[in-house]
Amino acid sequence: MKPHARQPGIDTLKVLASQIIVLHHLSAYGPVAEAMEHAAPALMDWLYGYGRMAVQVFLVLGGYLAVPSLMPAMAGGVSALGLSLWRRYLRLAPPFLVALALAMAAAAVSRPWLSADLVPEHPSLDEWLAHALLLQEVMGVEALSAGIWYVAIDFQLHALLALLLWLGQRGGQARTAQALVLGVAAASLLWWNRAPGLDDWSIYFFGAYGLGVMARWSGQWPQAWARGAWLAGLVVLGTLALLLEFRHRIALALAVALWLATAQRWASWRLPLPCSLGAALHALGRSSYALFLVHFPVLLLGNALFAALELSGPAAGVALFLAVWGVSVLLGWAFERWVEAPLGRWIKSRV
Repeated sequence: MKPHARQPGIDTLKVLASQIIVLHHLSAYGPVAEAMEHAAPALMDWLYGYGRMAVQVFLVLGGYLAVPSLMPAMAGGVSALGLSLWRRYLRLAPPFLVALALAMAAAAVSRPWLSADLVPEHPSLDEWLAHALLLQEVMGVEALSAGIWYVAIDFQLHALLALLLWLGQRGGQARTAQALVLGVAAASLLWWNRAPGLDDWSIYFFGAYGLGVMARWSGQWPQAWARGAWLAGLVVLGTLALLLEFRHRIALALAVALWLATAQRWASWRLPLPCSLGAALHALGRSSYALFLVHFPVLLLGNALFAALELSGPAAGVALFLAVWGVSVLLGWAFERWVEAPLGRWIKSRV
């Protein structure tokens, strides 16, 4: 995204959500988390219990941001659909596999110092293949890094949205496509998301993703009544889902979707922040996927260092906790700049 096209609101959501997810994982794994628990028990309990819900922000944002890139291609033939899915796979998988290699290297270094339930075993060829195809959860393969289930779900969600839009827009019928997306999102919110056994599949998460799509569509109409109708539909669908069964994750997804739906209409949505703050916010937002990919190797090494030095106590726990968090952010920024972005440019020039 060029500087003049930056959207500080979206960058802010990405930064907050990605940082909370990292802190959630830091609160859940290893001796550093145990030591930190003695220093700040209330904070650690909150991060462990509620930090994972920050994923809902990325689910809603994923649907919101997918619409502009998908709509033009979906009026084409089967090849347009296939190319769209292939491009999304190439956006996600290559940096994901590089990060997995880093995680395996960190696991090899950390294994002598940490318990087996924290450090993944050296993967077999079949396990590598399952991860490379983003099918590890579906195939029942143990994940090689923390939170990487989301990468597979992101691809599934993108593919499902692309398929629904492609089916609905045969002959240019945009309204049919919108009805299909709305119907599947409603089914997810009202039924599938209430069945935890479905959480390896996109239909479990499509409700939150669909709320993001609806938020985007609510701002694409020039008529005030049409915008209001989409916004009302968003509120009604989310409210029905919460009345049927209240879920904190869906309440958060609804709140994010409503914020996106209203904020995109504000003139301030695209006003630049002070130069240094805006640049830092954009850099952190741009590297949010990279941070998600590379924080687990840092977590392993930080916990291994804590154990190898035989550290203990709240002070050491706080110091290592903050160090792992800070190094993760720096590594995420470096990974995006020197791995993810160059890979993306190289792939884009050939696809």
